[in-house]
Amino acid sequence: MAYLGNPSRTRAVMEKHGFVLKKKFGQNFLIDDNILRKIVEASGVGEDDFVLEIGPGIGAMTQHLCEAARKVIAVEIDGKLIEVLQETLADYDNVQVINNDILKMNLNELAEKENDGKEMHVVANLPYYITTPIIMELFESHAPLASITVMIQKEVADRMKAGPGSKDYGALSLAVQYYSEVGIVAQVPPSCFIPAPKVGSAVVHLERAKAPKVDVKDEKLMFDLIRAAFNQRRKTLMNALKNSPSLSFSKEEIVAAIEKLGKKPTVRGEELSLEEFAMLANII
Repeated sequence: MAYLGNPSRTRAVMEKHGFVLKKKFGQNFLIDDNILRKIVEASGVGEDDFVLEIGPGIGAMTQHLCEAARKVIAVEIDGKLIEVLQETLADYDNVQVINNDILKMNLNELAEKENDGKEMHVVANLPYYITTPIIMELFESHAPLASITVMIQKEVADRMKAGPGSKDYGALSLAVQYYSEVGIVAQVPPSCFIPAPKVGSAVVHLERAKAPKVDVKDEKLMFDLIRAAFNQRRKTLMNALKNSPSLSFSKEEIVAAIEKLGKKPTVRGEELSLEEFAMLANII
């Protein structure tokens, strides 16, 4: 099998099809087969598993996924790559390529149709500009996910692992830690991509939590509080919540809830842990 994960083969495929990388889609193709294998290995995908791959590009990682999994659905937003993928994946009969925007798809319907509603594994080399929306959509859709294994910007990986009080800590940290166990699998230098990005990357494995991490009565309210707190992170938590268009609590109600939590009204959102945001939601 002629694997695509090296510079010469990637360039040869692009030249054959006259494919030009598009900045608007944040296309950076992986050209290191060792990293590709490491991603698939970290995903834990086995021969009975169903995989959703987001952004297959020319199919370099898709090849390895097809060899590891029972079935692969590869969702590619760039219509120009569909013909390329039909050629590069022609040797595999367990893959289906869909030309669509992952953010516009119903993932629950996909899992029901293609995997009898059972848990699926998501694997992706995500465009940096849309990493957070895609990961949030995957979790908030409540689709049946076993895990998400993604190549992302190192800075975003650091944010996922961050705790209260650090500059990297924010809404993404809390969401990812609420829904999953976070593991950083590998650091990946810019030289492993065409074109080489200006920043380093990291492979992150998010294992879906089997049970809720915290006891919260209204999950949506908790995340409304979290988003409000970090949308204006330089403000006090009280002012950030009071100014949020998605919340309708009075200043008095907010102050009372923060004090009941055992905090001063001057506390900032970045000082609260996931457990404390859950408690605040339950109080308020």
